[in-house]
Amino acid sequence: MPWTYILRCSDGSFYTGSTNGELEARVWQHNHDDDYGAAYTRKRRPVELAYAEHFDTVDKAFFREKQVQGWSRAKKIALIEERGDDLPRLSASRARDASTSSATQEAQGAATQEGQDARRRMGP
Repeated sequence: MPWTYILRCSDGSFYTGSTNGELEARVWQHNHDDDYGAAYTRKRRPVELAYAEHFDTVDKAFFREKQVQGWSRAKKIALIEERGDDLPRLSASRARDASTSSATQEAQGAATQEGQDARRRMGP
């Protein structure tokens, strides 16, 4: 099952990733497996799952991962706390600085909507 997820690290930082496997197993890898856990999380253990979204395809999960990785900390916190109404406001200052094509914006909107429809909140 494809997932995009956000981990809360022991130092308070966030790690955003995606997986095509079992979500719980992937979190376990981040915490215990030096070969398959990300270098970033190996240095910030333990990590805990803060947020996850399920997708129909790994491509959509990967696209969402890259989208969320570009977000500010404040915007990630709003997503984790399910404050979707705050996301546009938190994007406003970045949108003025970015130049993106309408096709990219449409794809992002479709991925965001699918993620919101399939979202699964994972603990505090």
